[in-house]
Parts: sequence; structure tokens; C-alpha cells
Amino acid sequence: MTVHIVKLCVGVDSVDDLERWIEHRNHLLTMAGEPLEHIHTTRMTPKRRDEILDGGSLYWVIKGMILARQPIVDLRQITGDDGIGRCQIVMEPTLFRTESQPKRPFQGWRYLKAGEAPRDIDPLRGDDDLPPDFRRELADLGLL
Repeated sequence: MTVHIVKLCVGVDSVDDLERWIEHRNHLLTMAGEPLEHIHTTRMTPKRRDEILDGGSLYWVIKGMILARQPIVDLRQITGDDGIGRCQIVMEPTLFRTESQPKRPFQGWRYLKAGEAPRDIDPLRGDDDLPPDFRRELADLGLL
């Protein structure tokens, strides 16, 4: 059964900011001739590896709301220069916007059951054009 990861996106004010950062990183990787993959390094390694790699995504919390996700393609064990073990969460460099879902602050990452994950926004419906504050208010009212 698929399980996802949810993580705070620190230093980003909007999904547009995160998209620009990913595009910039993709450009640097392309120029260096390296494979296009987005890596987030974390201290703790998920123990539910097989469930995550069975179609799981990393859901990004931006300004207190889950707003986007990236499919996870690998979890790599590494050792930092300081000798401490870490985990690289390797994701596709493509960002999918999701319906807004409030999420309180937390440290690290958390598992997110597939049935509790917000749905992707359908760009054909045009609902991805709503300003984030308006989207948050509608979600608070239970309208999104």
C-alpha cells in the first residue's frame, strides 16, 4: 500500500517560488550534464521504504498549507562529511499542485496515508489560478 511523506518547505513563500527554484536547479543540472532529479536530504531515514517507493510522493507544506507534491523515485542512504548518516529523498523534478490542505508546523517529515493526501489540481478546471490567501480562506470554510 502506498504511503507518502509530508515536509515543510522552509524559505519558500509560494508554489511559484518552489517551481522557480526547481527550474533553476534543473538548469544547473542540465548545464553540468547530470541527471534531472530533485534531492532533499534529511536526517531520518523512512522505515516504510517499500511503501513510499510504491508510488509515493513528497507533499510540500508552504505557509501552513499542503499545496504541491513531487513523486519520490528513490531513497538513498548517505554519510555526510561529519560522519552522520542521512537520507536523500530523490524526487522527479516535476511539481504537481494539489488542493489546499491545512497542516500545522512540525519538525522533520511525517508519513501521509494515501487516503489522506490532497488531490492534484486539474489545470483544465482553472482552479490553480486562485491566489493562495483566497484559496486558504475557501479551504477554511470547507469550500475547497
